[in-house]
Amino acid sequence: MKINIVKHPFLFVSIGKFGHEFLEFEFRPDGKLRYANNSNYKKDTLIRKETYVNRGVIEELKRIVNDSDIMKEDDAVWPPPDRVGRQELEIVLGEEHISFTTSKIGSLIDINNSRDPDGLRCFYYLVQDLKCFVFSLIGLHFKIQPI
Repeated sequence: MKINIVKHPFLFVSIGKFGHEFLEFEFRPDGKLRYANNSNYKKDTLIRKETYVNRGVIEELKRIVNDSDIMKEDDAVWPPPDRVGRQELEIVLGEEHISFTTSKIGSLIDINNSRDPDGLRCFYYLVQDLKCFVFSLIGLHFKIQPI
């Protein structure tokens, strides 16, 4: 999963029992929001949407990222991606650039059993907040029901 305030990509990739699945969204400096969802569940097709958001939305995105304290974290001891899946998050906020990669997080038990539960919990909750934020924007703009 990626988020990038200069190029703002957010990317979540998971390989599940229904084949190659992924959810990706990206915010760009000009306000463009790109969304892609490929679940392959019951032979669904790839959903792609693009729209523009205003400065207030970008500022709220920055606030969410800043409030999470994710920029202080390090993924060095997080579980590496495996056959279950992977999650990626890339953030460029001003002059700061950070990238995270870890395995798919199935539950809070996975987080609590990790070598860095506080850092992974920060990552997990930020990802949940960002997904909710983007699903709301896409739902409001396109009136679709994302997975």
